[in-house]
Amino acid sequence: MNDLVRSAAAGAAAREAAMRAYLADGARRAAALGNRGPIRFTPEGGVHPDILDAYWRCGFYVFEGVLGQEELADLEADVKDILGRLPVAQGAAVDAKGRPALGLGCTAPTLFWSKPLGDPMGGTSLAYGRHPVKMHEPEAAADAPAEIVYLILGSLQFSEAQLRLYGHPQLLAVAAAVNGGDFAPFNEAIFSKAPGLGASVTWRP
Repeated sequence: MNDLVRSAAAGAAAREAAMRAYLADGARRAAALGNRGPIRFTPEGGVHPDILDAYWRCGFYVFEGVLGQEELADLEADVKDILGRLPVAQGAAVDAKGRPALGLGCTAPTLFWSKPLGDPMGGTSLAYGRHPVKMHEPEAAADAPAEIVYLILGSLQFSEAQLRLYGHPQLLAVAAAVNGGDFAPFNEAIFSKAPGLGASVTWRP
């Protein structure tokens, strides 16, 4: 029995080390893409072409320093409140404190569940084929819950701070530069990526 325990512990440690190495390598590769920095504008007021070039080359851009500390604190407080109000289990009517759970009574799909570290949409036709590849699903810790909420839709109805962020003039200018001036923001979501629990999300290239 001791040999089995030691073998299981060694296997878990090896998986943990492999995951940490994978994440560190991903962070290094992401930092080398050249697609991050502050929002910059041309003298004429347009989004700087270097940003748009990097966006179209990589498919995404990481903006830094866009929000102040007060704005970030408001967002953090609201997100913590949202996560604290999630149902204790799928279909439950209350949160961990016995309060009415987030999303109770919503008519549109609001909460999406997954096994920890799973990829429930990958390799399916869901969301019009947006997630074509099934990601590797690492083994979660033995004490992990059976299911977790990994996606919250319609989050603006639960957070004034997010609603203000949605109308950020510089971010809307970037959206207009990518989509054209005649556009309407229409979707908002929170992907919950708690360490050791958050589900994988692939994106169509």
